[in-house]
Amino acid sequence: MRLGGIARSLTTVKTREELAEAVKWAAARDIPILMLGGGSNVIFSDGYDGLVIINDMRGFTVLHEDDESAIIQIGAGEVWDNVVKRSVQLGLSGIEKLSAIPGTTGATPVQNVGAYGAEIADTLIKLEAYDTTTKQLVTLQNADCQFSYRGSIFKSTEGRRYIITSITLRLSEQPPQPPFYGSLQDYLQQHHISEFTPQTIRAAVVAIRAQKLPDPSRMANTGSFFKNPIVPRSKLTELQQTYSDIPFFEAKDDQIKLLAGWLIDQAGLKGYTAHGMRIYEQNALVFVNDSAKTYEDLAAFEHEIINKVHAKFGVTLEQEPELI
Repeated sequence: MRLGGIARSLTTVKTREELAEAVKWAAARDIPILMLGGGSNVIFSDGYDGLVIINDMRGFTVLHEDDESAIIQIGAGEVWDNVVKRSVQLGLSGIEKLSAIPGTTGATPVQNVGAYGAEIADTLIKLEAYDTTTKQLVTLQNADCQFSYRGSIFKSTEGRRYIITSITLRLSEQPPQPPFYGSLQDYLQQHHISEFTPQTIRAAVVAIRAQKLPDPSRMANTGSFFKNPIVPRSKLTELQQTYSDIPFFEAKDDQIKLLAGWLIDQAGLKGYTAHGMRIYEQNALVFVNDSAKTYEDLAAFEHEIINKVHAKFGVTLEQEPELI
């Protein structure tokens, strides 16, 4: 988002040994640490009065492969889309719907990164992390990560003790199967794509995202700014009295997932500008920084959007990027 000030200290680590050394260095000076990958889903409210550790731990190893699946271990510093591309080249399915998501591999479990009906929790077996409390490498199984919609243990106070060093995924040798998420299904039909392979699904997702999401290197943004709100079924019934065509998806425990972008669009806010910020014309979920200079500008803009959507629908939007 190109806001947030200066870090007190910063280092890049390529190995687990360098990571342990950086943690020890910060502890000796009694300053906090923050592991950062690409920073594409992080917003800083100001500078950081501690040590920022840039994760550059690489690796892509096929640990096991048979007729049904392959198990792959990936370094946390690998660029995520390169990992997806490589898995697709190997003919493996499971993460092709997570194509063109910026950032590094180690960030995917933190946010339980998801798109087009898939989440990293669907394929992750386990991960390795450095425990800053015990100063040891530990293995956390899928269940230990406490995955939820755009959430995990790593976003909690307790979970911040762990710095992810690698993840292990089980990917399928079988092709992806329909039905697909709405916008993906529409794209496939419109382009007369009937052969579903990891390659065709990845190509479709890349094309869709290119249309809907601006390149952060050219236009300052953090992708989708709000989570899709989860509401009780009774709230959906209430909204359908006025908006019979409101889109929704079934969620867990008889709850409903609404589309935050649709709510913002229906509130007449697509293209809305204030405080140097703008809602992207092609995708109401994206905030673009045109001229904002401080986090306060972004916070004021976000507050306006949340209030306007709540006033119209009685639904409160929640920020998706992590605030530091």
